[in-house]
Amino acid sequence: MTTTENLQTYLVVQQSPDKLAAYIRFNVADENFSCTAEQLAEFLKSHNIKHGLQHDVINQLVKLPSRYFQSQTLIAQGVAPVNGEDGFIRFAYDMNEGEYRPLELEGGKVDFKEVTQLKNVKRGQLIAEKVKATPGKDGIAVTGEAVPCRNGKEAYFKMGKNVLLNPEQTAIYAAIDGLISITDKSKVNVFPVFEVNGDVDYKVGNIDFVGNVVIRGNVLTGFKVKAVGDIRVIGGVEGAILETEGSIEVTGGVLASNKGYLKAGKNIKCSFIQDGNVTAAEDVLVSQSIMHSHVRAGRNVICSGVKGLVVGGTIQAGDRVVARTIGNSMSTATVIEVGVRPELRSELLELRSQNKLLSENLDKTEKALALLDQLAAVGQLPPDRMAMRIKLGSTKRASVEEIAQNKERVLEIEKSLENTDRAKVDAVNVIYGGTKIVIGRNTRFIKDPMQRISFRYADGDIVMAPYI
Repeated sequence: MTTTENLQTYLVVQQSPDKLAAYIRFNVADENFSCTAEQLAEFLKSHNIKHGLQHDVINQLVKLPSRYFQSQTLIAQGVAPVNGEDGFIRFAYDMNEGEYRPLELEGGKVDFKEVTQLKNVKRGQLIAEKVKATPGKDGIAVTGEAVPCRNGKEAYFKMGKNVLLNPEQTAIYAAIDGLISITDKSKVNVFPVFEVNGDVDYKVGNIDFVGNVVIRGNVLTGFKVKAVGDIRVIGGVEGAILETEGSIEVTGGVLASNKGYLKAGKNIKCSFIQDGNVTAAEDVLVSQSIMHSHVRAGRNVICSGVKGLVVGGTIQAGDRVVARTIGNSMSTATVIEVGVRPELRSELLELRSQNKLLSENLDKTEKALALLDQLAAVGQLPPDRMAMRIKLGSTKRASVEEIAQNKERVLEIEKSLENTDRAKVDAVNVIYGGTKIVIGRNTRFIKDPMQRISFRYADGDIVMAPYI
């Protein structure tokens, strides 16, 4: 009979790196080996294996040790920690950008004219509720130690215009009748709608509105339409200026004659762009063609309808450019750039500057609070100072929260600037000579036509692969 002390000669005990499993293996395959379940359990405890012992395995190993001579055997199993779920904001409406994406029909066809119903709300109507984060549950290692979990992160409302927060700070409601709109930096707003039943011309004049604008006609050359919400034009846009913090949708096309521009804080969607200047912080979605234009998108430029032609001018996108045909048989100079996001660099500098100022103000607030706390401790705090103390406490909490949110956004931006994996140029049908492809700092000139090709960055250069 083998004693507990000399089991060390025969057996080796190992723990997994996360301490959630322990294994045993034979160091010496001796047919005369024998021990009791109690001795083996005591041996494991001497190696600090105290939790989750597999007693059925211990009993089998004691009965038939030779079966385990050639293998490593799981002898103890811990309990993995369960991380908490992050809190989130649950909207009363589906806030996905469905209205700025084409409706897919049966058979893979796409209807670029179909848009989602606008998200109307009445005064006092619920817009969104905060779902609280859940706490995690610590695990238990085979050594009996606690394995710490991660608690869920709480979500926060980003309040925009015409929304109210309930006293419990768990829900937001509409302050006016209007449309729910998510604008720059994910702020939730309710905007009233301004409608023009015809063209934007001399009868109407320029529009500068703090809501959504719907134009049931054309926007003529020389006029301006500015909005905080979304702009929707049922007709076309000539050499006009359209500028918004939200999205722009033009049912017709943009025929700009190199005058004016379109600029959106989110997406721009239209049927064609000719001789235009178009900038969107997120996506530009075009169903027919982009010709001799300067188009910039923070994420993607998609021109993949039946025609899907991009020729002449410069197309710039943070992530991806997709078109059926790029360039033409006459080798018209066409420049496609991806992986460039200058607006993010500007935001990064602004956030760092904001955080420096906020930190300096927070330091002053904390020093003032410390002084008031000392006076309160000795009972020498008059009522006016008490009010100041409460106000400073509120200011401190707001500053701490804003600094934390800014730091989180800085990390997001820094990560996205480093990531060139998503930068791609896809020619669904053909790309012609005369086209220049730029990905980050790398350039490739196309001399001869190529069919169904994809360009991306890899190993310090622009590489080609078949478009799938």
